[in-house]
Amino acid sequence: QVQLAESGGGLVQAGGSLRLSCTASGRTFSSYAMGWFRQAPGKEREFVAAISWSSWGDSSTRYADSVKGRFTISRDNAKNAVHLQMNSLKPEDTAVYYCAANPLLATITRTQYWGLGTQVTVSS
Repeated sequence: QVQLAESGGGLVQAGGSLRLSCTASGRTFSSYAMGWFRQAPGKEREFVAAISWSSWGDSSTRYADSVKGRFTISRDNAKNAVHLQMNSLKPEDTAVYYCAANPLLATITRTQYWGLGTQVTVSS
């Protein structure tokens, strides 16, 4: 079992930055792929970014087209944490952001391990 707890959400003006963090507890975090998803009001939950596990420090990353070049995902296995640095934020980035964990990067969209979410609001 993996427990996930997000932090770092808030209100920011368009063009600003936020850094989300997710701390994992429970099973061996370092062997799991980790990711971020978001859900805006009235919309389905969508993939944002994900990062694979690697014992060699060369994790693979994936990004949604809508955030490429603006968001960066990273992980700190020693601290059981994954981060999402969000720059050049837009009003359309407003959503609840969820942390996810999964044994494999390829199937992270079907994971059963979710955090409770953190609200990100971008004002225009």
